[in-house]
Amino acid sequence: MTAHETNEGGQGQAEGGGDSRAARTHLSAAGLRARGWTVGMVRQLLGEPDLLRANPHVRSSPPTRLYCVERVEAAERNDTFRTVAAAAARRSAAARVIAQRRRREVLARITAESIDVPRLAPDKLAALAVEHHNRGDKERSHERSGPKPQPSPPATVESADPLALDRWKVDYLRHRLTRYDELLNGLYGSTGRATAEELLRRRLYAAIAEAYPLLAQECARRLAAVRR
Repeated sequence: MTAHETNEGGQGQAEGGGDSRAARTHLSAAGLRARGWTVGMVRQLLGEPDLLRANPHVRSSPPTRLYCVERVEAAERNDTFRTVAAAAARRSAAARVIAQRRRREVLARITAESIDVPRLAPDKLAALAVEHHNRGDKERSHERSGPKPQPSPPATVESADPLALDRWKVDYLRHRLTRYDELLNGLYGSTGRATAEELLRRRLYAAIAEAYPLLAQECARRLAAVRR
């Protein structure tokens, strides 16, 4: 087969969605990654795939790119492969060092940052919290697709359930503290970001609970809910 043919004959499941024969003779991108190949190395040293195989599970997805094992092994025996692989490993190691340093810097900054929670009179906080809640409800109703339900009357401080009002107060205060989310800048989808987000979350809710002791239970509930 050429690189632009597909096989939908269904002779068993191959790596990446082909038949069992192709599984023995070809490698998918995942198989190449397991052998130490990067996307750049595949593009540079292998080029176009030897076989395109339709995904048997999701027909609308792009076909699986398969590479002949013999051609892969031949490339791996070449000095060029060893040179390119070593360079890729150095870049990867350097990127890990940079990411770890950035993570340490962000965690240190979050730990040292002073969290300035706005101090409001109880009635003022309640009024602003209800206003913020009603505004959010209105925005969410506009975003819904399909028939819009009959809008419920706006909440008031007097009509709100006390537990709901506590939730709304914490929502409002957390909204006022969103500027601290900028401390996470430079951390992307990784374990390091998850750790930093948890630390920031704990610091923000601790600061809210310190400023408003009557909201400490709601802050603790939210932290416990995240851990579950």
